Parts: sequence; C-alpha cells; structure tokens
Amino acid sequence: MGDVTLGRGVLAPSSNLALYTDDVLADPWPTYQELRDLGGTVWLEQYGMFVHPRFEECRAALRDSDTYTSAQGVMMNDLMNETLQGILLCTDGEEHSAMRKVIGAPLTPSALASQRERITDEAEQLVERLVEQGRFDAATELAHHLPVTIVSELVGLPETGRERMIEWAHANFDCFGPPNARTEAAFPIVEEMVAYASNECVPGKLRPGGWAAQIWEAAERGDIAADKPPAMMNDYMGPSLDTTIFATASMIRLFAEHPDQWTRLREQPDLALNAINEVLRIETVLHTLSRVLTVEHTVDGVTMPAGSRVIILYASANRDERQFRDPDVFDITRSNAAEHLGLGFGTHSCPGGNLARIEMRALLTALLPRVERFDLVECDQLTNNVLHGLGRCIVDVRRP
Repeated sequence: MGDVTLGRGVLAPSSNLALYTDDVLADPWPTYQELRDLGGTVWLEQYGMFVHPRFEECRAALRDSDTYTSAQGVMMNDLMNETLQGILLCTDGEEHSAMRKVIGAPLTPSALASQRERITDEAEQLVERLVEQGRFDAATELAHHLPVTIVSELVGLPETGRERMIEWAHANFDCFGPPNARTEAAFPIVEEMVAYASNECVPGKLRPGGWAAQIWEAAERGDIAADKPPAMMNDYMGPSLDTTIFATASMIRLFAEHPDQWTRLREQPDLALNAINEVLRIETVLHTLSRVLTVEHTVDGVTMPAGSRVIILYASANRDERQFRDPDVFDITRSNAAEHLGLGFGTHSCPGGNLARIEMRALLTALLPRVERFDLVECDQLTNNVLHGLGRCIVDVRRP
C-alpha cells in the first residue's frame, strides 16, 4: 500500500491487493473497503490498471462514455476483448445506440406488459409447489425457473443448446476477468458458445418472432450492420439469465438471515420494489467491468494517461459509506436504495433490468402470503471472476 509514481510523474494511491483470488471473490468486502479508504482512483499493481472503488467516481465514469470508452472492450484481458468484439457491451456512440434499440425493443415496460400475466402465473405455480415441499434450493429450484423456462423461450433460441445456456453464461463472465486459471479454463467453453451463436442462432433455426430472430430482421431492414447478429446473440445468452438468477437466490438468503425484514415486507408489501433494489445494491451480481480512457483524465487528484484501462468496481460503489448510510446493513426501507449501480448506469445500463425486476417481484408476490419465515439450512458461494452469487441456497419455509 502507499503512493506510486507512474509515467510522466503521475502520483497515485497504489495497492498490491488481488481482486480475483478465491478468498477475495468469496468475501470481497474487506478488500473493497481497503481500496475505498485509499481514494477514488487507485493504481492496482498486480493488474497494471486503475480502479474506481467509490460510488461517485464510478457513476461519473459510467455517465461519461466519451472519456471512458467501451469500444476497446470491457473485460480485463485482451483475448476476451477480441473474442467478443462488436457485442452491445463493447460498443459506443451511434453503433451502440442502434444495437441497443434492437436489443432493448422487447425489454421496454410497454413491450413486457404482455408477459406480466404469464410470468405472474408461472411464479404462483412454482412457489406453491416449492412451499408445499417445505424445503427447497432457492438457487436452483426457485431462481433458475423463470429465466430458464420463460426467458429462454422468449429469446427463441434453438432447443439444442438451451440446456447449456447457464454453463455458457458462467464461463462467459469468468472470461471477463484478468488472465488467471479460471479465465483459461473457461475459454474453451466460451468458444463453444460463440460457435453456437454463429452456426445455430440463424434464421430457420430460431423461433419466428422471438427476440433473437428480431435481431436478424433488424439487420435485413438495415437498422444494424449485416454482420452484427451473431455477436449480438451473446447479449441475450448470458445477461438474460445470470443477473436475475443470482439476485433472486441472494434475495432469499438475505430474508432468511434478516427475518425482521421479511416480516416488515409482509406487513408492507408495497415495499417490494424498494426491497429488490436493496438486494441489487447490497448483493451486487456483476462486481467489475472496465473501460479505456480516450484522453488524459484526472479523478480525485490522480491524472490517468490516455489509453489507461480503468476497472469500475460496481459492488464496492454500492457499499460506499459516502453514498449509503450503514452500507453493510440490509434495509428494505432505505430511502436511496434505487440509486444503486447494480444494473449499471448511463448508456450501458442493463437493458434487461425491467425484466429482472418483474421476475423478482412476481416471486416475492407469490411468496409473501405463503411464507412466514425462511430458515437457512445450507449455502454455497459460486466462484466466478466477475459475478457474485450462490450455487446453492437450501431453505426451510414456515407457513403462516
């Protein structure tokens, strides 16, 4: 720890902390606190990158896509940035706007209105069955169901390959990290996903009218470049599953660990949306992405050279005590919970945020009258370079 002098006499707080070891990924919060204590811009010696660990600096970076570009990739290794070049996440400007318009069209509140009843009905049936069991896995039995059954159908991918979507999504995000053993092990799986998108996610194999088919239709109309559809399939195949699955499982664990908050929500069900935002804040699913500076830029007294890669530490920002009072406390009445960066911010905010909230709220609505309390039996953290979530979360439920 300390200050380091970089090129051209740039002085910056410096840290040799590792962000991507198993121990830190399992419990990152002390490490994030150390980084926030160092400053709003810190040089990470192990990675040769800067990091913004505080809320205000992260939000400002996400707001300024002219300075913090995504077009040179947002992952922490060159190979993955090359592999996924051209996806929505790795574009800016007019190209990004055109692609986002296509990707986001079926995800607007008005477009999703027609799916609310189906999602609600599916959630009711699922929850009734699981509560009747008395014990269930909130990660695999509850959280997986809506994204895997409904969302994968709405996307309209071929039946062959759907069973691997979660495996591909996990590997995809593992490859967002820096070069390490986890990244290396995931690359062959990502290559299979890319091949599937190129060879199987094509007209004639996609469900007509599905979200994926609409990408090809947009290319035929000239709304996006003709070579874009294969890369854009990735924008549905990973993010449409993992964020909602991990957030839902974490939500149940939090309510099991804080029964007073569950009781409060049962008494005030109108707090459901705020509770979901508080879950997305305190248990942020996507912990890190990066940007590249297009110009020399000074933040919190540190001048970063053009071309520097800067890690945006979303999860640390969401527990920044400068922004959130008692940030490590799960409080469903928190007045500014909606300010979290758990679904991004600015032009690259998560297009599927509306859908994630609809799914999570449908499950909450079904659970509230049926469950008086959750008792946590067993929980296992899933280790991933940039995602934070549970691989297993066994709970017993007490009925009213």
